[in-house]
Amino acid sequence: MTSEFFNEYISDIKNKYLSLDVNQLLTIKNLFIDVKNNNSKIIIVGNGGSAAIASHVSIDLTKTLNIRSITFNESSLITCLANDYGYENWVSQALSNHATDKDLIVLISSSGQSLNMINAANKAKELNLNLLTLTGFDRNNPLSLLGDINLWVDSKNYNIVENVHQITLLSILDLIIIDT
Repeated sequence: MTSEFFNEYISDIKNKYLSLDVNQLLTIKNLFIDVKNNNSKIIIVGNGGSAAIASHVSIDLTKTLNIRSITFNESSLITCLANDYGYENWVSQALSNHATDKDLIVLISSSGQSLNMINAANKAKELNLNLLTLTGFDRNNPLSLLGDINLWVDSKNYNIVENVHQITLLSILDLIIIDT
């Protein structure tokens, strides 16, 4: 039973990853390169496991590709802005404080239902910034409808969605490394 579970689990991740649109992945790759060429930055934000993905990808963007990238995972920043503006508004306030022209905003939410991510997406639109959303669960979830590009994973399992999000973003970074 145990080996069967692992085989099915890995197969599910593989199948979800392989079902993604390669053209969409290449578009995301080009967005990342445009950010570097414009000397702007990528701001990546998520909650919980998605915040961990944001940190990993942000560090790799900066370290391996010399693409400026930040996250808002500093607990003092989160608690300060959540206290002053409400948890549902802390990310949008952080974008107001840190986003500049030509930045790319990447919002990660497995369900696409996180109000702080939805409000941040609306703020990114208000600031006229490119917006990439990574979601799962329902295809037309609220966050996915706001993104210029939405990378959607067809699963309702948080860990499957998060694993595919991370593998996808890191594979795009690896492709950029190979191409440069």
